[in-house]
Amino acid sequence: MNENLEQVATQIVDAAIAVHRELGPGLLESAYQGCLEYELRSRGLRVVREMSMPVVYRNVKIDCGYRIDLVVEDLIIIEIKSVDGLAPIHTAQLLTYLKLSGLKLGFLMNFNVQLMKDGLKRIIH
Repeated sequence: MNENLEQVATQIVDAAIAVHRELGPGLLESAYQGCLEYELRSRGLRVVREMSMPVVYRNVKIDCGYRIDLVVEDLIIIEIKSVDGLAPIHTAQLLTYLKLSGLKLGFLMNFNVQLMKDGLKRIIH
C-alpha cells in the first residue's frame, strides 16, 4: 500500500469517528452516509456517493443495481451499515465491490456500536 493511500485511510477513520462521536448509534445508514460524505469533503477529499457498479458479463457492462456507498479519492470504498452486528454477507458485499471496481482497499463501517473502533473493518483485496 502506498503512502497516499494510508493517509487517505487515516482521514477516513478519523472522519468516521468524528461523525459517530457527534451522532452516536441508532440512526439510519443514509444519515451516516450523508454526514460522513460531508465530513470527508470538509477535509478536502474527493468523494463519490452511491457510485453505480455494473457487472461485466461476456464483455458487456450490465447495470444490476449495485451502488457503492462512498468512494474516496478513487482509492478506497466505504460500505456503511447500521446493524446489530456485521455478518459475513457484509464482508462478501465489500469484497465484491473491491473486485468489480479494481480497488484494493475498503472499509466496512457499522455505526450502530457504542465505540466506532468496534464498528470498523478494514479489508484489502
